[in-house]
Amino acid sequence: MIVTSNARMGDTGKPTGLWAEELAVPYYALADAGVEVTLASPAGGPTPIDPGSIKPAGQNDPVVERFLADAALQARIAATPKASEFDGAQFDAVFFPGGHGTMWDLPVDAGVTRAVERAFAAKKLIASVCHGAAGLVTARRPDGQSIVKDLRVNGFTDAEEVAVGLEKVVPFMLETRLRELGGRFEGTGNWQPFAIRDGQLITGQNPQSSHLVAEEMLKALAAR
Repeated sequence: MIVTSNARMGDTGKPTGLWAEELAVPYYALADAGVEVTLASPAGGPTPIDPGSIKPAGQNDPVVERFLADAALQARIAATPKASEFDGAQFDAVFFPGGHGTMWDLPVDAGVTRAVERAFAAKKLIASVCHGAAGLVTARRPDGQSIVKDLRVNGFTDAEEVAVGLEKVVPFMLETRLRELGGRFEGTGNWQPFAIRDGQLITGQNPQSSHLVAEEMLKALAAR
């Protein structure tokens, strides 16, 4: 799992980071099924959590409460290794949780791009939730084409970005970019759960889709 290192929305000063649910739901789905999960980030070190994804203790969904109370996992996200330290091909899958922070650092980090390219070329699974698909946009196949070209793909939609009022803040619109790269973008209504798999690619639309992506990942891993 590659998470964001970015804690600010561009030059606005507004806090952002990893969306807690989008790590917690797939992390525990995978870990509870016996999958060994390695965490990494572009810069290494602490992973910022978007404050908008955390409520006071006792008011969060149970999986987020579990995440907040998990001292071992909290220690891991406070001291992530750099994505550049790993070869993506050494893993069965590369998974990108979202949060707006991803939009600024995942696409421009050479270590992230290399991890995805190596994993894709080695026929490994590539998965993302929501803005985590920002980790896909600079990765290329061995033939130079985008890894999303001609594949069904999904992520936080342009309509959802407009609904949260950040269409002028993010460096690019994720749905638009995935379409420009040749992806066959498919989505559903705002905040509705939706995930699709096409070959090696598993992508989900929003925080509500985290469990669907995790389920698809577990099925795909089992089939392999």
